[in-house]
Amino acid sequence: MKNTFVISSPFDTYSGYGARSRDVIKAIIETDKYDVKLLSQKWGNTPFGFCKDNPEWEFLLDLVIPMPLTEQPDIWAQITVPNEFQAVGKYNIGITAGLETDLVPGEFIEGANRMDLNLVSSEHSKRAFEASKFEKKDQQGNLLGKVSLTKPIEILFEGANLDVYKTLDTPMTNDNLYKLINQIPESFAYLFVGHWMQGNIGEDRKNIGLMIKAFFETFKNKSKKPALILKTSQVGSSYMDREAILSKIKSIRETVNSNNLPNVYLLHGEFTDIEMNEIYNHKKVKAMISLTKGEGFGRPLLEFSLSKKPIIVSGWSGHMDFLNPEYNVMIAGKLTPVHPSTQNKFVVNQGFKWFSPDHGQIGNSFKDVFENYKKYKDLGKRQAYQSKTNFSWENMKELLSSILDKNIPEIATQVELKLPKLNKLQLPKLEKING
Repeated sequence: MKNTFVISSPFDTYSGYGARSRDVIKAIIETDKYDVKLLSQKWGNTPFGFCKDNPEWEFLLDLVIPMPLTEQPDIWAQITVPNEFQAVGKYNIGITAGLETDLVPGEFIEGANRMDLNLVSSEHSKRAFEASKFEKKDQQGNLLGKVSLTKPIEILFEGANLDVYKTLDTPMTNDNLYKLINQIPESFAYLFVGHWMQGNIGEDRKNIGLMIKAFFETFKNKSKKPALILKTSQVGSSYMDREAILSKIKSIRETVNSNNLPNVYLLHGEFTDIEMNEIYNHKKVKAMISLTKGEGFGRPLLEFSLSKKPIIVSGWSGHMDFLNPEYNVMIAGKLTPVHPSTQNKFVVNQGFKWFSPDHGQIGNSFKDVFENYKKYKDLGKRQAYQSKTNFSWENMKELLSSILDKNIPEIATQVELKLPKLNKLQLPKLEKING
């Protein structure tokens, strides 16, 4: 019998962790070594229902089991933030992207230490776990001990689906979306993809506010201007969310001293992976831009790179594992403290740092890619080859299989008792004795 492998994750949500969960679960199923069962968990305020909306993933819903568990699983895995990790199985695995900062909080370290094995998405995440060391004190300030990582940690990158993310020569399947982008008068558009999170301009994690302001400042009063397309939201795809995003863009626009500014367009709502790849391949989309302050991995950057187009990006954190500095425009900068306007419960008053890109380099990079596009397009082709060769979902599946084979011990399981089949016993005949 196969060992039971129960995985608790937000696999049915519209979220980055949802995509990561689906990829990992499918890879484990395809090893054909385990009896896989699933627990469906929420992810913040992101909506459920991804699997029904995307029929190729509906098979995962057939593997869901109810809570509470009736027996201890042989192998237990959680795909979430590490403070939620609990040792439930005979062998326990925690899978996380970690944090985008240079260190992680003590609760993350304690959670990781509850597991037998931890898998993170990048070298950046691994370094942050290994570098984080804390003193634990009680409410009176008495030292209870020191907290540092004591359990194994390995890197499992997030592979791209090469059946979906690739160059295209055919029109978009979503005709309305194709027409929408075609209506943009500019022939050259930068693209950003990611959530607009809390924080002042220059302080939100994806650094969208600073990116928009830099775009306005760089191309204001120019006779020939590119466009900037934002595929973003704050929480979901509601009308109120869209209006909040548009209000933010307007506020930033009003801080720039010019009446002759380039255009910013908003793509708002949920799109399938196929539709996202079609957006990446649209002839008016020429490059991706991300001034991110930190990434656990940076999945949209990997997937966009397969379109063979250039990327302008901060030169720090998780995406540095797969984006080659020779083939992409890396913005230099320095580590700065996380600003109070963006601090969440994990980084409040922790003294953590993340990346602040050099403002001068941002504008120069915008202009150089716009004015010398052919050079950067050729470099984009080289990055696409590297991404396709080394960072596919199939590559990730092979790595995960080898990690599990190497680390999971032989676990005693209850097996059906099968006795050998015996031939019918022939007894000797008794002979009657006369006399």
